Amino acid sequence: MAIVSSADAGLRAASRATIVQLRAPTLTAAQVETEAMKLVGSSPVPVVISSRADLAVACDAAGVHLPERDIATADARKLVGRRLVGRSVHSLEGAAAAESEGADYVIFGPVWASASHPGVAPVGVEALATVSRSVRIPVLAIGGVTDERIAECHAAGAAGYAAIRMFE
Repeated sequence: MAIVSSADAGLRAASRATIVQLRAPTLTAAQVETEAMKLVGSSPVPVVISSRADLAVACDAAGVHLPERDIATADARKLVGRRLVGRSVHSLEGAAAAESEGADYVIFGPVWASASHPGVAPVGVEALATVSRSVRIPVLAIGGVTDERIAECHAAGAAGYAAIRMFE
């Protein structure tokens, strides 16, 4: 999953990613809508919108991705219907809760130290393996993922990975 802050970045990332997440916390809702419309309308891969179930529906995106402290998965599901609902989590308990609440996938981490989240302690590959074995929904690794670490993510049982810097 490529995590990007603009439609242009998303379209560049779509050649290497299987899904694109538009995450633009500094933009207004109207600006996110403009970027999302452009990205959803042109992307060859599915697009999810970060934190904005309303915009995911309005833009006909594939779904919404929710940070751990965002609205409840069940509430997002009411808004987006059969579209994807993903959740970022940082613990086994968070992953299990997201699964039981109906999330379609979780992003787990940071597995390694990440420039995107300075000062946040990495959870490590063993924790990724534990979460991947403990839930039935796909787990994507995030945090410090590099081309050299992708195989390690898969070996730990992750269905894939999410990254910001790899797709900038």
